[in-house]
This record gives sequence, structure tokens and C-alpha cells, in this order.
Amino acid sequence: LVFTEEDKYGLYSNLLFKYFLAEGIVCGHDLFVASAKEHPDNILKELPAPLLDDTYGKELGDEAAAIKSEDFQESMKIAWRYQNLPKVETSPTTYTKFGHYYDVSKKMSPELCQSVKWHSFYLHEELSSEPKMKTCNMNSGYASLLQSIQRIISQEGFDGSDPQKKQRNILRIGIQSLGSILWGDDVCCSDTPEDSHSLTKFLYVLRGLLRKSLSACIITVPAHLIQNKAIMERVTNLSDMVVGLESFIGSERETNPLYKDYHGLVHVHQIPRLNSLICDVSDTKDLAFRLKRKLFTIERLHLPPDLSDTVSRASKQDLAGSAKLLSSGCGAMAIGKKHLDF
Repeated sequence: LVFTEEDKYGLYSNLLFKYFLAEGIVCGHDLFVASAKEHPDNILKELPAPLLDDTYGKELGDEAAAIKSEDFQESMKIAWRYQNLPKVETSPTTYTKFGHYYDVSKKMSPELCQSVKWHSFYLHEELSSEPKMKTCNMNSGYASLLQSIQRIISQEGFDGSDPQKKQRNILRIGIQSLGSILWGDDVCCSDTPEDSHSLTKFLYVLRGLLRKSLSACIITVPAHLIQNKAIMERVTNLSDMVVGLESFIGSERETNPLYKDYHGLVHVHQIPRLNSLICDVSDTKDLAFRLKRKLFTIERLHLPPDLSDTVSRASKQDLAGSAKLLSSGCGAMAIGKKHLDF
């Protein structure tokens, strides 16, 4: 169960959601898409097109050529004291290809979308039929969704307890903007919601369904609207992986020179620890994302070198203050109001 905290305007979390579904189609997995905001059919029409090996090589070649020319220009003006320092590698997966790559400027072809079996759940169409499952006074929208997921798992042969009669496959479940007011939940509306346990109960039952079936699920939640921190703690504990996206749109970081190459930060709050006592802690603490012309990339965040000899004391103090937000990605940390010393 992958839990994604949406960015303020839901732009980048929606893109991550579509990446998950697109990967399922390319791998031949079955899909189950649920939403109360946008019709699942429209979501599937907007999936990014995959970059095949030859196309990917060409695209990456173009990107590499552009980066190489940028590096050459930078080397012409870089200060002598930085030249012998090891170069920071920005991409966590540079030398290993994992999964597939997608072109966000193009849509996936309808033929490829129709090549897999997919199921949709649009809340406003489903509420006309009253759910049979009335467990623990749960919200009717959540109860309908659970009933639908359970039906697909049992009917399509994803139940792990039953012997498989056909070739094994995986069900990918995507649930968009869970917990929002569109689902009939009021956790985003007030600090003391009337129905504070529906979301927790839903995730508890969903996690049980995922554990006993051949399925994986991604959920996006507008966490910035949930004011009650206790609810967020419970939701986090009921998820396997928790990732938060923080967009720079409308914030002071949008104009901060420290973040000029990026569009937002990626916060990894929790990593899966299935069948182990502790989770594997990544050595990369600071991650940032940027949306290029065709690719959405997540990179290691590192501070740029101070190339100017005429930086004012005030701007150095601003950079030092911004550097405190980072944990350990840049070698030396700023102490107090002193400027960064590489």
C-alpha cells in the first residue's frame, strides 16, 4: 500500500498516480481505478506514452548532449577551488534501468490501453446502488469501494488463498484523492470531524485485502487539508510506504536561488518493512523532482557552488538559512549565520 501525500494543487501527485497505472499497462497487469473527482475512463485516456528502448536511447541521448553542453559552459566559469571536488551524482538510478520510462508530452495509444483488462469505480455512479457491506458504521462511499475491490479480487482470480487456475497476474489498484470531501468524508473540513474513523477503518480493511491477494495499491490523499494530526498518524501507520510531494508553486522557495533547478521536494516518510523487523534506510535523505519537457525526474538535491565573488552578506545568510532545511546532502552544513564553506 503506497500512500502519497498530494501537493497543494495536485499537479505532480496526479502525474505520479498516472505513472503507476501506465507501468501496470506496459507490464500487462490488470487495473482497478477509483475516483470521486475525475471519471476513471478520462484518467486512463491521459496516461503518458511509454518510451521504448530505441526511443528512450534517443531521448536520453538528446538529454545527455544538452547536459554535456551545460557542463562545458559551467566549467568555463567554475572557481578553481571547486574543480577537484567529486561531482555529485544527481540521479539515484543512473546505472540500473528499473521499470520503464514515459513521455509526459504524449498520451498512451488507445490500442495499448485496451490490451489489458481494467475496472473502474466512479463514486457518483456507484452511490445509486446501496452497498451490502455495512461494517462498523463506515462511510457509504468507502463501503461501496471496498465491496467493489473485494468482488474484483475474488471474481478475477487474484485471491491468494485460492489455487490459481490460470497464469498468475497482478491487480494494480489506484484510488485518487481519498479522504476528500467528494468521498463524503469530513476529515478535511474541520479539526474535530464527526466521522473521524471511517478513513482509518477503510485502510485497515483494504490492507487486509491486499495482504491476502496478488495486488498492489497506490492512494493519493490531500494531506495538507487534514488538520487533525492524530488521523494522519493513524493513516501513516496503516500504510506500507508514505511519500509526500511538496510543490514550490506559490511558496517562497519558488524564487529561492537554491531551488531554481527544481519544481518541488520529495519527502519519504516511511519505507516498506514487509517480513522484517526494521526497514531499509536509504542513504539519500534529500530528494527533489522536476518536470522537464518530456520526463518527470526525481533527483538528489544538492547545493550549487557559490560562483559569484560579489555575493552580498545578506544573500549568503539567506542561503545559509535555506541550507538548514537540508539534512546531509551537501557535505558541510551551515552553522548559525555563517555562509556555506565547501
